[in-house]
Amino acid sequence: MGKCIICGASVDGRICASHEEDVVFEFRGNDPHQLVGNRFYSGLVDGYADFGVFVDLSSNVTGLLHRSELDKRLESLDWEPGDQVFVQVKNVRENGDVDLAWSIRQSEREFRGALVQEGTTELERDDGDDGDDDAGGVVHKPTPDSPGETGDDADESTESAADSAAGTDADDGGSDAVTDASGGDDSAADADATDDGDDVDAVRDRKQATPDGEVERVAIGTLSDRVGESVRIEGEVVGARQTGGPTVFELRDETGVVDCAAFVQAGVRAYPEIEVGDVVRLDGEVEVRRNEIQVETEALAALEGNEAEAVQRRLADAVTDEARPDDLVTLGDHDAVDAVADDLLDAAEAVRRAVIESRPVVVRHAATADGYVAGAAVERAVLPLVREEHAKSDAEYHYFTRRPLDEPVYDMDAATKDATRMLQDRDRHGEQLPLVLLVGTGSTRESMDGLDLLGVYDAERVVVDAAAADPEIAEAVATVVNPGIAGADAADLTTGALATVLAATVNPDVSDDLAHLPAVSYWADAPETYTALADEAGRDAERVAELREAVALEAYYQSYQDKRELITDILFGAEGGDLAGHIAGQFREKLETELDTAEANIEEREVDGLTFATLDADAYSHRFDFPSTTLLADELQRRGDRDATVVYGTDELYVRADDAVDVREAAGDATMAVPDAGVTAVGVRQGRVEYLAGRRDAVVDAVVDAVAGQLH
Repeated sequence: MGKCIICGASVDGRICASHEEDVVFEFRGNDPHQLVGNRFYSGLVDGYADFGVFVDLSSNVTGLLHRSELDKRLESLDWEPGDQVFVQVKNVRENGDVDLAWSIRQSEREFRGALVQEGTTELERDDGDDGDDDAGGVVHKPTPDSPGETGDDADESTESAADSAAGTDADDGGSDAVTDASGGDDSAADADATDDGDDVDAVRDRKQATPDGEVERVAIGTLSDRVGESVRIEGEVVGARQTGGPTVFELRDETGVVDCAAFVQAGVRAYPEIEVGDVVRLDGEVEVRRNEIQVETEALAALEGNEAEAVQRRLADAVTDEARPDDLVTLGDHDAVDAVADDLLDAAEAVRRAVIESRPVVVRHAATADGYVAGAAVERAVLPLVREEHAKSDAEYHYFTRRPLDEPVYDMDAATKDATRMLQDRDRHGEQLPLVLLVGTGSTRESMDGLDLLGVYDAERVVVDAAAADPEIAEAVATVVNPGIAGADAADLTTGALATVLAATVNPDVSDDLAHLPAVSYWADAPETYTALADEAGRDAERVAELREAVALEAYYQSYQDKRELITDILFGAEGGDLAGHIAGQFREKLETELDTAEANIEEREVDGLTFATLDADAYSHRFDFPSTTLLADELQRRGDRDATVVYGTDELYVRADDAVDVREAAGDATMAVPDAGVTAVGVRQGRVEYLAGRRDAVVDAVVDAVAGQLH
């Protein structure tokens, strides 16, 4: 029995249950199941991912602090790998994954006490610091070259840091165990050398040998057959990240990409002269860490002159051969798709090239059923290519991101978010700039400012859109796939259908998986060529409708999230599953309830012999619940026997008509009629017009008159 260090109560250990959350623990264990739920622990930042931060609680135990647990935006954190942080253990899963929560206390002095947890035993700090580092705790003391650290404390810290780093590799997409890059007993020898007084630079010099001699080069794609062997590889550095332990270089050759860990001292940058984009030669030993191939670097040097040119030529030839698709993989027959065949091949090559070159692919699409189908099709095609190209198990989350947009316009808000993230990833994690694929968005001049912002940094942009587009977009992006710009009639083509052809061309191996998606992207009157494909894929008309409605409902909720796994289960899950049917039932119930209310409050108008329906959405719809105003407007027009529908709110309205309406022209006419209303056509693809709230009624009347003039 012991006494609680806070209240003095008799306890087994050093803290009573009522004060357990008042104490921070230093964990010196090697099994995540030794952790105690709800306790606070100190740890070291291991690395970043899109979904959160990995934190090392000990040399062998890492947890995930998910972005949803933070009290601020992930992008606003100023933590660097190796920084000490304080977290709470929420849960330890059966597979050993550790879920962490944010601690508002980010200093040890903010806790009422501090203890060491060695395995499952609780010790006071003096009891635990007996010089035995075998417990595997994460070292929180400064490294020896830090000001103010001398003598025995420095020696102990250095040795512990080297031991800790020898088992930990941090990156932005996951946690990988990494040993000392020099291999084997050299780690201990170097730690001893540092303890004896050698400075960090001396250790670095011994570690950072330069490859020499006539050693045969091997291809990265063959490393899985060479575990335990010493090898030489040559290629381009496509990523470099500093962890709390080693420096990890991502090296790409013509056959693949591999992580190469180089260790000097915990948190010290190895080979600081090597940067992303350099062509290098690396000698090292092939090892397996957490079921992933990794090379422990023994020597690394940049290549120059003819040697560098030879490597670059190999890479360029391999990329060109691999990236360009052999043929367009068409799904069904459609003249508008045929009209943009060459553009689709160019777009597919751009996507494949980005994957091969280890550039992230960022897909932006509208948060609609059509947009999600388009984005999910590309995702289905690209993820297997990423997994094939990269050895890391989490690469598919690191190199592919799908970010839905509430509006089908790539405005400055969206572009600023993307630019901020890509620059942070470049500067903090050594990533290359991404390929930004805009699907069903970015095709009109309202997106020019956003596209230009990305262009300032030379981020590659590709636009794929079946709806009307502005010709000047073709000058602003690398590739645009749009039947209208190509001079074809795409009135019966959806972006989902067009993007599915792109996806099948990017990766023909998944074309069978995608066959039903074009039909899912149509709300009505899907071409027979696509409904036949869906039937052949085992999705009849009823099933297709369920899939479409389920995606539409999920697209509305948490619209800014990709919901990757959920959308995958809906669109590609077992045909007999009831997920889509269950969600589609909610869709129909919510939509019918809203339509009953809306239709009872529609105002019918006759204008020049045309019938208009107008609805005050503020007064007669639930604007902050499903369905969205755009979907409500769509359904009112589809179900009503009228020429056009206008659904308006406080400062915006939506126009729907069976025949094409030029919303910009209608907004221009309304501006002339109501010059003080600030009328602007914002979402051309959505038929959306904005105005000043105080002039709402006058603008609605003016827009109705303008639309009537066009429909005559």
